[in-house]
Amino acid sequence: MDFNLKKLTSDAGVFFTRAVQFTEEKLGSAEKTELDAHLENLIARADCTKNWTEKIFRQTEVLLQPNPSARIEEFFYEKLDKKIPSRTTNGELLGQYMLDAAKDFGPGTPYGSTLITVGEYQSRLGGAEREFLQTSAINFLTPLRNFLEGDWRTISKERRLLENRRLDLDICKARVKKAKQAEAKAAAEPDFQETRPRNYVLSASASALWSEEVDKAEQELRVAQTEFDRQAEVTRLLLEGISSTHVNHLRCLHEFVEAQATYYAQCHQYMQELQKELSSANSDTYPNSFASNANPSTSATCPSPVSSATLPGVSPPCLASSSTPGIAQEPSGPLKIPDVQQPSTGHRKAKVLYDYDAHDTSELSLLADELITVYTVPGMDPDWLVGERGNQKGKVPVTYLELLS
Repeated sequence: MDFNLKKLTSDAGVFFTRAVQFTEEKLGSAEKTELDAHLENLIARADCTKNWTEKIFRQTEVLLQPNPSARIEEFFYEKLDKKIPSRTTNGELLGQYMLDAAKDFGPGTPYGSTLITVGEYQSRLGGAEREFLQTSAINFLTPLRNFLEGDWRTISKERRLLENRRLDLDICKARVKKAKQAEAKAAAEPDFQETRPRNYVLSASASALWSEEVDKAEQELRVAQTEFDRQAEVTRLLLEGISSTHVNHLRCLHEFVEAQATYYAQCHQYMQELQKELSSANSDTYPNSFASNANPSTSATCPSPVSSATLPGVSPPCLASSSTPGIAQEPSGPLKIPDVQQPSTGHRKAKVLYDYDAHDTSELSLLADELITVYTVPGMDPDWLVGERGNQKGKVPVTYLELLS
């Protein structure tokens, strides 16, 4: 107990002395040993790395898990060194709700069967999201967390120790300076009066004492300088390791981007497949509102009246053929979209329901929610219309459009 008390008293004295030196430096009344420029640059670079790594880490956590409560729960599980329970993703939950709803509505109904299809794809999307979250947490978040909680803590500890060594060095420098000043003062004012030999003896004795004090202070200064240099070298080696940290984080960043690209590619593929299935199901459930336009050279039957109702003002091809009997019809070749002219009547506006990428130069790419002008021409596939947007023209699929009155 006595030993601990002595140590505690000694530590308190050292802390108080360092506090006084630090305060005097801040007030400008004491000199401060400056670190070399290379070490200062390394410290500034390390601080910059720590600050931005922490920001990137926190924001990535928000990106991967937007729910603050879930993030807090995962934080406590990590601190307690327990396995984080598996959590259902929003896509998987939505897919399960759709499948359950389809059972109540009836899987044989159009709505129920569509819910089943969409629900299965939502579950696939949720599974892809789960895989992306796991991959990103392992390959990106974990290395960043290891740096902040491991390497950076070691660097911070050594930097604090370096700061203490610097304070001790400056305290020793100040002590040597004060001792030398006192020694010079004692040597410069000796009392040589013969009537007072006692004062001369005391003056000479004080000079000798201050000389011993200077020697002792200089010895402590050499020790403090050695410890400071050793600690500066240790800190410098740790700070130079930041370069390898950047290389490691760069590799992790590439893996994170690759995981993102894989995830979004899967989502895009799933949505394309879902659109095709829904388009096919709609075609089977609801007949195409645009009736088949028969080729005038091979058919004399009139198309369904729905065609003229859908595009008012368009005369069925059979009427034109029957109104001019005896006139030979020219064989119709492949339809060339650039040569097609917009009819004076029969064209109307249409709203695009989904994005569509043209497969060749005869087709027109579409963007969801945009408005285009559409019309039909004789001899054209009934599942397609001619669409115009400004100076652009091309075939567009009927199932991607909503005709406006």
